[in-house]
Amino acid sequence: MFKKILIANRGEIAVRVARTARAMGVSTVAVYSDADKNAAHVRACDEAVHIGPSAAAESYLKADKIIAACQRTGAEAVHPGYGFLSENAAFADALEKAGIVFIGPTSETINAMGSKSAAKDLMEAAKVPTTPGYQGADQSIDTFKREAERIGYPVLLKATAGGGGKGMRQVARPEDLEEALTSAQREAKSAFGDDRFLIEKYVTRARHVEVQIFGDGKGAVVHMFERDCSVQRRHQKVIEEAPAPKMPAATREKLLKAGVDAGRAVNYRGAGTVEFLYDEDAGAVYFMEMNTRLQVEHPVSEMITGLDFVEWQLRIAAGEGLPLQQDAITESGHAFEARLYAENPAQNFAPSIGTLSTLRLPHDAARIDSGVEEGQAITPFYDPMIAKIITHGRSRAEALGAMRAALRGTRVAGLETNAQFLHALSAHDDFIKGDVSTRFIEDHEAALFPDAKPDNRVFAAALLARHTQARKGGGADPWDALTGFRLNRPQKAVYWLTINGDAALATLNKTRDGVDVMIEPDAAAAARREGRELQEPICFSFTPPASMGASMDEGLRLSVDGEDFTADTAPHNDVLRVWIGADHWDIALPDPLAGLSTHHSSEGSLTAPMPGVITMLSAQPGDAVEAGKPLLVMEAMKMEHAIKAPFDGVVKAYKFNPGDQVKDGDLLVEFEESA
Repeated sequence: MFKKILIANRGEIAVRVARTARAMGVSTVAVYSDADKNAAHVRACDEAVHIGPSAAAESYLKADKIIAACQRTGAEAVHPGYGFLSENAAFADALEKAGIVFIGPTSETINAMGSKSAAKDLMEAAKVPTTPGYQGADQSIDTFKREAERIGYPVLLKATAGGGGKGMRQVARPEDLEEALTSAQREAKSAFGDDRFLIEKYVTRARHVEVQIFGDGKGAVVHMFERDCSVQRRHQKVIEEAPAPKMPAATREKLLKAGVDAGRAVNYRGAGTVEFLYDEDAGAVYFMEMNTRLQVEHPVSEMITGLDFVEWQLRIAAGEGLPLQQDAITESGHAFEARLYAENPAQNFAPSIGTLSTLRLPHDAARIDSGVEEGQAITPFYDPMIAKIITHGRSRAEALGAMRAALRGTRVAGLETNAQFLHALSAHDDFIKGDVSTRFIEDHEAALFPDAKPDNRVFAAALLARHTQARKGGGADPWDALTGFRLNRPQKAVYWLTINGDAALATLNKTRDGVDVMIEPDAAAAARREGRELQEPICFSFTPPASMGASMDEGLRLSVDGEDFTADTAPHNDVLRVWIGADHWDIALPDPLAGLSTHHSSEGSLTAPMPGVITMLSAQPGDAVEAGKPLLVMEAMKMEHAIKAPFDGVVKAYKFNPGDQVKDGDLLVEFEESA
């Protein structure tokens, strides 16, 4: 076994690899960029080496810097994690030439599987079933149009060097093919340096299933059963589970055999995942691609097998062979993994940048794999994953119940996350029944993106939290400091707040039985915003907790209109975030001395939703553009984001040119509504 390894990655996977290495008595070396100087993975390792600026292209993707760090520290092997250099054949070759072991497959295998087109050809030769499509060398638009007509719409465009959903487009109509291919090629060139594509039949009601394999590089290959990763957004996985639900035994046997056959076809070494498309209606499975690395979702397979896959990787790379043969590998129960991302589901899952001012994860209820901590910033340089929440149970129902409970206890403030969305998804009736497909989110959009309005419970929790904070340090009971006490009159507190953008005045009166609240719309604000919801006073009563100084960990235990509940609160940028169960609301409680703040951008303007680079202007100043049509394209977090016209109008001026770097909130284009 190795004495020391270097982990050529960051975030939760680097922390996870370090944990297993430590348990095996193997020393670890972390590498880090400027942005990760104080990151969790740096502290998780025994040594750390700085390798460059924050941008991945200047640090984590620099093979020469990784090799130099190995030589400097005496690391005998490199674990690449996933992403970055994990599937880079040239990197594996360079390590071998330097006398350093690559903890993964051979460079020949990586090359064979690195191109989706070449991999598909190889699998067809090995009699592994593949999706109908075209993966030829001719990349002209005429060829793609002809092949799409032959295959039949809808079709799927996939970058041959792609992964993680990048460079992938679904096309439903012939007239959309050329624009989709051009956009996807641009994205693939930026992400992978390769704009070659293949085209496949798009199976409308498909499931994404995959087989976890391990090989010894000498012909022996075993599987760790299958996973279902069907629920996706932007072709990227959201919730994974193992084993796959509602799969007939015969289909499962066929799937597992195809996974092992694929591994044997390339004499696989180490951990790999063979991904398939499962057409439930036809009962068929089709090879999609092989990922020659450990997958993000590997924990669900670890949970049902009771095995440590990183340990297996290290043992195989050290020459020990497969720790177990197929008949000794068993499965038990069911497992789920939910990917907690810094992103805004309401804005097409756009990445969210900011500081994790509050981060409370359910460590007591679930396995948590995370590489960030409270107070740390999510930057535009890397994937916006915060954590993986993993649960296991004796049955699918038990594991899913544990997942819902874990998501109900997840608390993040300072930026947006998909936590509330994940809970809605895990609680959906069809998901509970196992009726999933790659179109699950689109098919259930209304239920998964509810427009929940704040109710009296939310107002009570927000006002009590604000009141407690305002009176903090004044005594055990903050109401003692209020005026009117000695005159035996109701104790009163008055606060400004905003509801759906409207200013309102909340009056709290302490009574013998609790607190009476009246929220009245500000007359001037109501006149300015005619038609908004807050037109009449809201009146209710609540009973505060016995201890007014309850911490967020304990929660605020309240009773409103006879209903008992627990709420959590925390500052969220310039508002107060209130959680009740898995749901949250943001309530603005402005400082009356500072006046009511407004955060509206200039009328008729469009601003950058996050830091990024302008890649294309889609119109010219003076052009008339219809609502919903692109005005420009920017790249951020390795994804393209089209900034579209909010209404029919005319482009007045662009503020940036292609190639320019923009900051969050920068004015990108002046756009005037048509008369």
